[in-house]
Amino acid sequence: MIVLGVESSCDETGIALFDSKKGELAHRVYSQIELHRQYGGVVPELASRDHINRAIPLIDKTINDAKINKKQIDAIAYTAGPGLLGALLCGGSIAQSLAFSLDIPSLGIHHMEGHLLAPLVDKQSPPPTLPFVALLVSGGHTMLVLVKALGKYKILGSTLDDAVGEAFDKTAKLMGLPYPGGPELAAMAEKGNPSAFSLTRPMINRPGLDFSFSGLKTQVRRLIEDEKNHDKADIAASFQKTVVDTLLIKCRRALQETSTKSLVVSGGVGANKVLREKLGGYCKKNHISLHIPPHHLCTDNGLMIAHVGALRFSQAKKDYAIDCKARWSLEDLTPI
Repeated sequence: MIVLGVESSCDETGIALFDSKKGELAHRVYSQIELHRQYGGVVPELASRDHINRAIPLIDKTINDAKINKKQIDAIAYTAGPGLLGALLCGGSIAQSLAFSLDIPSLGIHHMEGHLLAPLVDKQSPPPTLPFVALLVSGGHTMLVLVKALGKYKILGSTLDDAVGEAFDKTAKLMGLPYPGGPELAAMAEKGNPSAFSLTRPMINRPGLDFSFSGLKTQVRRLIEDEKNHDKADIAASFQKTVVDTLLIKCRRALQETSTKSLVVSGGVGANKVLREKLGGYCKKNHISLHIPPHHLCTDNGLMIAHVGALRFSQAKKDYAIDCKARWSLEDLTPI
């Protein structure tokens, strides 16, 4: 069975083809970074318009890359939420129109379930043992999830304010770094001393598994505004270390509280080198199996959507109403 995946939740247009037997057939992503850079962040209206311009050519190129015919596609999966509503509606409209024209079923996919199950895309790698804990870290989301079974999720904790990727971007902007600031800040941090400044690790002394990063951002702003000529690389390194330490502490607590031995890390911040190293060291020492997808599956992409579409193929219908949600809890999903 071959599923076409369409991802358009924010500022990246992702198209992919996934075969339930062979795995990935082809995938392409168009990023709108240059479009939004001049504004210092994503402009929803511009993002929506660009999805309209990019999706159809990307679909044609992806099908050509896979060396298949459109008639070989068995279903179309599209991101139905959460995300920017206008962007979601653009991707959903295109996906549903194509499904209607090919007379094949379609289904809307939860964006975060795509990230959650991304480590399962590569059929050559061993899957995490159920149940497992997942850390989902991206520009719009930060949460710890207990995966009891595929499609059966319990949110253990989430951010009360900024998502971790958002905190990276906002902090980078305070430091005068170009958009998107997260990768720029991480690159600068490599040149700095992570122990130069002692920043407060937010909410680690409180019970529970929720996160908060807005106060950490404020600490950095005060350092920058200080009369002293602080090295920005040291500030970046100290900020990154504090964020990673906080995520590690919360992951450790979640694994202990749930008595699980598998940890999945996904989302754009899952590509962060320091986070991977710290979590890798902890998991190795404590005999925890760590599963992090390759970099191209950490950021938004159509392949993770096509993959979940294949897993949920039995739920696909020839009902071409467009149902998108800006907000959508993982706990509302049905079991696979």
